Amino acid sequence: MLKTDLAARLRGAFDDDRDADTFLLRLERYGDDLSQSLHAVYGEATDELLERLLEVMLHAFHARPADLRRLDEARLLRPDWLQAPEMVGYVAYADRFAGTLKGVGERLDYLEGLGVGYLHLMPLLRPREGENDGGYAVADYRAVRPDLGTMDDLSALARGLRGRGISLVLDLVLNHVAREHEWAQKARAGDPKYRDYFHIFPNRAAPDAYEMTLPEVFPDFAPGNFTWDDAAGGWVWTTFNSYQWDLNWANPDVFLEFVDIILHLANRGVEVFRLDAIAFIWKRLGTTSQNQPEVHLLTRALRAAARIVAPAVAFKAEAIVAPADLIHYLGRGVHYGKVSEMAYHNSLMVQLWSSLASRNTRLFEEALRAFPPKPTSTTWGVYVRCHDDIGWAISDEDAARAGLSGPGHRHFLSDFYSGEFPGSFARGLVFQYNPETGDRRISGSAASLAGLEEALETGDPGRIDDAVRRLLLLHAVILGFGGVPLLYMGDELAMLNDYAFEDVPEHAPDNRWVHRPRMDWALAEAVRAEEEEGTPHTPVARVNTGLRHLLRVRRETPHLHASIESHVLLSPDGRVLLLRREHPLGTMVQAYNFSEDAVMLPSYVLRGVLGDHAQDRLSGSVFSLDRPTVRLDPYRALWLTTSEVPV
Repeated sequence: MLKTDLAARLRGAFDDDRDADTFLLRLERYGDDLSQSLHAVYGEATDELLERLLEVMLHAFHARPADLRRLDEARLLRPDWLQAPEMVGYVAYADRFAGTLKGVGERLDYLEGLGVGYLHLMPLLRPREGENDGGYAVADYRAVRPDLGTMDDLSALARGLRGRGISLVLDLVLNHVAREHEWAQKARAGDPKYRDYFHIFPNRAAPDAYEMTLPEVFPDFAPGNFTWDDAAGGWVWTTFNSYQWDLNWANPDVFLEFVDIILHLANRGVEVFRLDAIAFIWKRLGTTSQNQPEVHLLTRALRAAARIVAPAVAFKAEAIVAPADLIHYLGRGVHYGKVSEMAYHNSLMVQLWSSLASRNTRLFEEALRAFPPKPTSTTWGVYVRCHDDIGWAISDEDAARAGLSGPGHRHFLSDFYSGEFPGSFARGLVFQYNPETGDRRISGSAASLAGLEEALETGDPGRIDDAVRRLLLLHAVILGFGGVPLLYMGDELAMLNDYAFEDVPEHAPDNRWVHRPRMDWALAEAVRAEEEEGTPHTPVARVNTGLRHLLRVRRETPHLHASIESHVLLSPDGRVLLLRREHPLGTMVQAYNFSEDAVMLPSYVLRGVLGDHAQDRLSGSVFSLDRPTVRLDPYRALWLTTSEVPV
């Protein structure tokens, strides 16, 4: 891409030779990723697009603040910054965490004390008024919700976070905008340029043809994928809700707009972009219009543009899709390691809850074994819970290999976590029941789903102990798996379901708000005081203390660097999940007991990997593996590495 005449022309746009060298060297490095990807999507329109794109990139480069330029250089020297064991994420709604962006800035001591290095603030760019899909119906990408503050407040918060080594993560909704967005308003007014930003059809012929193969995301309150709009005079593609208009990424102007938006927000201090609904952005008749090849080409081009101007920036793909499709969001083949630096490991989260309910890890083993290896330069986002519902993304093939019926097991999990299954410890709510497919997703906080709500109501100390152990087991798995563990706000305090969501009109139709409570700062202070007094005794303090211990051990364990994959080690006991990590400093084996029973695990399976002695990094204990068995207490986790010290 970087021809001599182009380089000379671009150099003329700089007053400083060092800046010119920096930009041109990055353009030489990433230019082919940019131009080749765009040519594959836009063909002959690419040359003109690149000319306009370079203008946008040059403007953003010149506008980039000095401290962010320094961060760019630091990240280029440490490209594995997202993979380090000390990297831990925290996910929160700004208003529910601290009221405003300034309020978040006043709580940075709390985040730093947890060891957070990555703060994802849920949608905070200005959405449409009223119903807005939790903020994912964006009306203005260059403004903050007025109740949260201003863009200057966002920049100030980003600076404050950066000063403590915490990266700001923001949602970037790529598939759609709010009907009230300027682009959509101009399209409704008849502006041909902006009508081409969307998919608008004069009659039902094309929508009906597409609907033949399109799934429904929200069948309860947003059935179908198209909405008639009187002002636009046509059927508008609306995958998620009638007020969210899908964008036409086949139009290069849409690509250019989003490069400009990304670089603008990057210059405001955003370091990681969560690419929301990325799987949906390319439409193709006769398919589900998800995971199309153009999605990866466009993401690679977006990433290349960001790397040239702001290489401190990383992408996280929000693609909740099957493993065979998911790996493409980190890069396969020509895209290897060139798409997103991070993707959600949704399957891991699903299997955590599946194994807790069934007290069996065979399906967990099969699901992990089905995952192809990821690029070593990328990482997983791993989590116990998130802001969304739990959809039982369990493939029939994985289930069959584990001796299960896929539909039957999914039905069991929905029954179990909605509390309908006899003996269930869970308190969850059914979300989006689809009678045609039998799909029933589940809402609920981690603590309520893990049994703490039910146990506290009964007052049974044994049930409370089990619930606390379950929660710590779940966190141990995500902290030990390898990736960026994402702690959802309030989970560190074992916060329960918040049924008051029904009293808020805009929240009442969507029971996912049951696990989106307001941060309980009084509870946080009580836990801190209890821990300072000595041994914590309340369930909440026990969860908090246990989690903080897990976080400390993780930071001190180089074996957990995310460039290393966790591989299944076949377990002789179905209640126990065994994972193996081959690090240059030595092998690690993790053992997780997903049952309330003590398990006597045959030692041979560990001895064959670790030798005669192993140290558990979580407890500090040394195990003699020349004995017949190793005892695993209920819901116990072990992080074992080789030890030369005999018992």
